[in-house]
Amino acid sequence: MPVDVRTEIEIDRPCGEVAAYASNPDNVAAWYENILAVEWKTAPPLCVGSQIAFVARFLGRHLAYTYEVNALDPGERLVMSTNRPFRMETTYTWEDTEGGGTRMTLRNRGEPSGFSRVAAPLMASAMRRANRKDLRQLKHILETTDPH
Repeated sequence: MPVDVRTEIEIDRPCGEVAAYASNPDNVAAWYENILAVEWKTAPPLCVGSQIAFVARFLGRHLAYTYEVNALDPGERLVMSTNRPFRMETTYTWEDTEGGGTRMTLRNRGEPSGFSRVAAPLMASAMRRANRKDLRQLKHILETTDPH
């Protein structure tokens, strides 16, 4: 069973600021609760082909994986994918809102295998909860502090 989780939030900051902060791997641990460590495998700045290693805690397990950037349209869209622990694609999109803020969408799509395949519905539900919490943390950081 495939996993496809889409979460969005409105942030009262300009689109360019939200996109710049959220797409910078050096900021990930500040707003993703389950990310324990981030390491650039290729030299910054972020571009198509960049590789970033993550160590995370999810559903009681420690996971290590490397994302590769597949598409990057600064200020509009970032697409990354990994094959471990299973094939997963993560997409961020940013859109201007009428009031000068930003609508950010976070989408995780993947094909769990092995035991993960059986647990896909549980995994999707846990991802949705975690993504909502992470986007709320991102909103809090960007609306209450100067992230620069």
